[in-house]
Amino acid sequence: MRQQNSSPLTNDIHRSRQILLTDIAIRCTGDIDNSNAEEDANVAIQLEKHGVERLRISMQTGSDLNDAVSTLRQVVNMTPHTHPRMPSFLSNLGIALKHNFQRTGEISGIIEAISAQQRSVDLTPEGHSDLPAVLNNLGNALACGFERTGVLSDITEAIVAQQRAVDVAPEGHADLPIMFNNLATLLTHRFERTGVLSDIDEAISAQQRSVDLTPEGHADLPGFLNNLGNAFTHRVERTGVLSDITAAISAQQRAVDLTPDGHARLPLHLDNLGTALGRRFGRTGVLSDITEAILAQRRAVDLTPQGHAYLPVFLNNLGTSFRCRFEQTGVLSDITESISAQQRSINLTPQGHADLHEPLSNLGNSFACRFERTGVLSDITAAIVAQQRSVALTPEGYADLPRRLNKLGTSFSYRFERTGVPSDITEAIMAQQRVVDLTPEGHVDLPRRLDKLGTWFRYRFERTGVPSDISEAIMAQQRVVDLTPEGHADLPRRLNNLGTSFARRFKRTGVLSDITEAIMAQQRSVDLTPEGHARLPTRLNDLGTSFKCRFKRTGLLSDITEAISAQQRSIDLTPHGHVDLHEPLSNLGNSFACRFEKTGVLSDITAAIVAQQRSVGLTPEGHADLPAVLSNLATSLAHRFERTGVLSDITEAISAQQRAADLTPQGHADLPEHLANIGHLFSIRSALGLNKGDLEAALSHYKAAATSPDGLPRPKLHAAQCWARTLIKGNPQSPEIVLAFDTALGLVAVIAGLEQTVQGRYTQLEDCSGLALEAAAAACMLDRADKALEWLEQGRCLVWSQLNNLRTPLDDLYTHDEELARSIADIAKRLETAGSSRCQPNISMSLKEKISLEDEGRAHVDLANRWDDLLKKARAIPGFESFLMPAPCSAIMRNLPESGPVIIITLDEHCCYALALLAGLEEPIHIPLPNFTLQKARAYRIDLASELRSQHLRSRSIVDMAGQMREPRGIRTASMTKHPLEDSLVHRILQGLWQEVVKPILDALGFSRENRASGRLLPRLWWCPTGPLTFLPLHAAGIYRGQDSESAFDYVVSSYTPTVAAITDRVKGEISIDAKNLGLFLTSQPRVPGASPIPGTTREVQSIFKMAEERGTRVLKLEGDEVTVDGCVERMEHFSSIHLACHGSQNAADPLKSRFLFHQGSLELGTILRSNLKNGDLAFLSACQTSTGEEKLSDEAVHLAAGMLAAGYRRVVGTMWSIGDHAAQDVSTAFYKYIFDQQEGTTDAGFDGSQSAHALHHATRQLRDRLDDSERSLLTWIPFVHLGY
Repeated sequence: MRQQNSSPLTNDIHRSRQILLTDIAIRCTGDIDNSNAEEDANVAIQLEKHGVERLRISMQTGSDLNDAVSTLRQVVNMTPHTHPRMPSFLSNLGIALKHNFQRTGEISGIIEAISAQQRSVDLTPEGHSDLPAVLNNLGNALACGFERTGVLSDITEAIVAQQRAVDVAPEGHADLPIMFNNLATLLTHRFERTGVLSDIDEAISAQQRSVDLTPEGHADLPGFLNNLGNAFTHRVERTGVLSDITAAISAQQRAVDLTPDGHARLPLHLDNLGTALGRRFGRTGVLSDITEAILAQRRAVDLTPQGHAYLPVFLNNLGTSFRCRFEQTGVLSDITESISAQQRSINLTPQGHADLHEPLSNLGNSFACRFERTGVLSDITAAIVAQQRSVALTPEGYADLPRRLNKLGTSFSYRFERTGVPSDITEAIMAQQRVVDLTPEGHVDLPRRLDKLGTWFRYRFERTGVPSDISEAIMAQQRVVDLTPEGHADLPRRLNNLGTSFARRFKRTGVLSDITEAIMAQQRSVDLTPEGHARLPTRLNDLGTSFKCRFKRTGLLSDITEAISAQQRSIDLTPHGHVDLHEPLSNLGNSFACRFEKTGVLSDITAAIVAQQRSVGLTPEGHADLPAVLSNLATSLAHRFERTGVLSDITEAISAQQRAADLTPQGHADLPEHLANIGHLFSIRSALGLNKGDLEAALSHYKAAATSPDGLPRPKLHAAQCWARTLIKGNPQSPEIVLAFDTALGLVAVIAGLEQTVQGRYTQLEDCSGLALEAAAAACMLDRADKALEWLEQGRCLVWSQLNNLRTPLDDLYTHDEELARSIADIAKRLETAGSSRCQPNISMSLKEKISLEDEGRAHVDLANRWDDLLKKARAIPGFESFLMPAPCSAIMRNLPESGPVIIITLDEHCCYALALLAGLEEPIHIPLPNFTLQKARAYRIDLASELRSQHLRSRSIVDMAGQMREPRGIRTASMTKHPLEDSLVHRILQGLWQEVVKPILDALGFSRENRASGRLLPRLWWCPTGPLTFLPLHAAGIYRGQDSESAFDYVVSSYTPTVAAITDRVKGEISIDAKNLGLFLTSQPRVPGASPIPGTTREVQSIFKMAEERGTRVLKLEGDEVTVDGCVERMEHFSSIHLACHGSQNAADPLKSRFLFHQGSLELGTILRSNLKNGDLAFLSACQTSTGEEKLSDEAVHLAAGMLAAGYRRVVGTMWSIGDHAAQDVSTAFYKYIFDQQEGTTDAGFDGSQSAHALHHATRQLRDRLDDSERSLLTWIPFVHLGY
């Protein structure tokens, strides 16, 4: 009787292809009529009975089949072709030949068997009672041939024959259960080859019918049950339905129980039972299942005689079960047993056997598994050799090909981890990508295969730093977790891998949500990992590392305490001698070192060094981790030197760090960081003055790190900054200072690249704030005012500059390459949308929502890469070499306004300068400000902020925990009583700014105080402050008490600009506004839910509306509930100017969520930006703090007013702090009256905001004239500011 053999134990187990099908011997049905029979025919019949009996006995006992074959062959040879018994003689000979082939493996035997069975079918007439049996036997022989050759047509022909046998057999036929069994077995084997799910469904149906038709106690029932169990096992591999594997175990356990000891099929049934138990173990992780599997399969091997065709199969499956148990327990004897059994399986499998690829693959897997435990490099090399051979022998279309490729990729990844050779990880990704492509949706193995692909993308990211690789990793691994059901044994590992990828991306981007996601995933992984699990130490180590990373960002001591606890536990659980013990030791040392930096407790840095020295000692030469381990040790030694001054520590640190760099291959992402660390160590030692070459060594290493073509941008930026600062300190006139700062500012643009959201870019820029100022000060020291100007423009307001680049007109490019211009315009629009609309993940989101966000993020990265490619293509066109590159000084100076200078004031620790940009000059005028310092600017900012808070003018207009507005627009008005008071803090700040900054600049440029009685317009002046000065009112600088009172108001009409380009782009590209859009849209929002009422906004807007109507200006007024947010945006697109009288709320963490509060929702800046208001003229923001910046991003102009400029408005009126309701009405009314008066006499119904700067100067002067000179009065009129052209 023939039964199907083993199904897989785990996802990578060898499936036995030997087919055990039941043949049906053709027996004589009565006495032969001897009247005309020849004597030879009678002898043949008697011999045939003898041969069939010998065949039966041999099949039961496992004895030699040669005698049966010889006897039945003799019967055929002596019988005439036309004899009526010839079909049965041929069929029985075919059965004996096939069984003998299964014993010996001789290919000629199966060829002869197929030939005999085909002749038997051909000689059997339709309707003959023996036709079902001979068709069945032909199918069996063809299937057996398929086993040997792997030719798919053989198994298809076998199924056709077997299906025909079932179809022609009448109901109640004694052999119908056998035929259904054989049909099911053949369908199962084709499913194994092709993976077509309908085959295994049909197989289970046929096999169940075979069992149902077989009575209890029948000798064939164990075999049918065994085959039914195998079919269920095969289906669970594809679908993962746990009930299938439960059904498989139940059927196979019953098959074993019904098979008597000594029966030839007992080893097969035991092996298949072990396979099903192993499959359940792979799903649930219950150790008793794999232990029972090994017991069953070891018994199967022990019961199988040497030379038996199934012995290699049983050995291979036993080896796989040992490996599975090793993966759970880590007991080395199990993996040794595994390799021994699988090597023996290969040695017993004939060369050229169709299934040789299977034991080769599994042997490779076991070698790889042992390598993970011991780290012996020869094991992973042996694994790759075996697995490559297996893949080469596996035919295309074979259902197991994805598994083989998966394991080969795994081995390449292991070797990459050990040696760091880039080609290995690329080979791994290529293999695994092919695996995923070959795996259909819904396949049970898809999550596992995606997980590995994601992990290997992460490995390559760690090696090369390419952002798209880590995006691919996170996308794949999020999908994996989503596809993995609760309770699955692999869920902890998959969670840990996802967390690790988030942690790696955090290292590049610094986005706090990434490390939060990492900790959440890894904590869950640890919680789901049972005590005693071999992977628990690794998962604890990874969790600890993520806690440490978050501590470095936030400084929360609880995080570093958690890190140390997890990593110490990881070490305690790692067996002595484990190949990976060096990793948690090094990471524990890092955590101790981090805590030392925070607390200064000397025992922490001592513990760090002890752990890291032990880690170095345990890391073998040539291991890919050795450079990082050495670098960590060097860092800790340097920390201790800085604390204790023991010279040997810094000497050892330099030696270790140098060795780390030497061991790091060119092109590795970590090399710049190692080089920068060496520079830092030499810089520390150079301060001792012991070695004259230390300073040069520091500079050379900093330079090499900063200019490296490979590696992550942030370490390179740090190196460039250190390079520049070290040069300034040691040789302040060195021309290399220019190269160093050029390099640094170029890297800032990379760190805050277009592949990130606006919020993400601002997060990146927090650590870079002040770099442009530092560079500009150095340029001024070198008498390079031109370079100072270039750096200030390149390094400040980077996000707004990026947006401006995306909106740059492409008229010139269209004339040279229309298709390229269209592509750039399309990608620019899509990048702008992605940057402003893509959400950031938060912990409350579902996993599917997070996966969707990652998909969007990956598409965003692709867009940014495409943008870079298009820019390179454009810059290859003659005349476009500098297309969208930072402008040189000559280009910046080319389009300055004729009506007044632009003044940039730059601050540094050592000096303060102003750069005056005047139309017609080729370079800025360099104006030293010797009496002003960065320290003074900071002090003035802090004092002013403190005073504003004390006056309730500095509180943010934000929503509190209960959803209520804490800061109204409407504050109480200042006292109108005029009386002399002692100079207040605000008076002193304004006087200091006047005497130390503003007056020296005005004097240097020849400005004089105008007599108000003359009626002449004051000249324009644009302030472009930097650093702390962006928070100070330069336009109001002055002395406000005493006989010598004077202020900037007496000399110039002040405007502000975030960058010079914001002005020059308007001068250069002054485009007339479409006449049909000229007009003024007004809205007031006096009673926003949750905010204090501001009734003055209604009177304010009504007053302006009345003036506009009287003037004949095109005007629209919508108040309160009359306008929705979308309606307001629509009006902004159809009216060139807008007046918003409402509450404002600034969001420094996410500037695009800064908003104006309406009755029916919030108008966010991001929404306004997406509108691209090309006809925008004036935006009057009659709301609180609309031009208040963010301290951490002082040079990014993170406020609503600058955002409105970026959205397309040419000029904006905003406020530096909270404004009073009455003051806002007074200034607004006077402002518009001035503009309408200037337009008196014209017939144009449009609204022109070009006089807005003079109008605001006039309006605030009127308000100032009605107030006294007290501090409260100053704080009432000063906040109103004009921005733009």
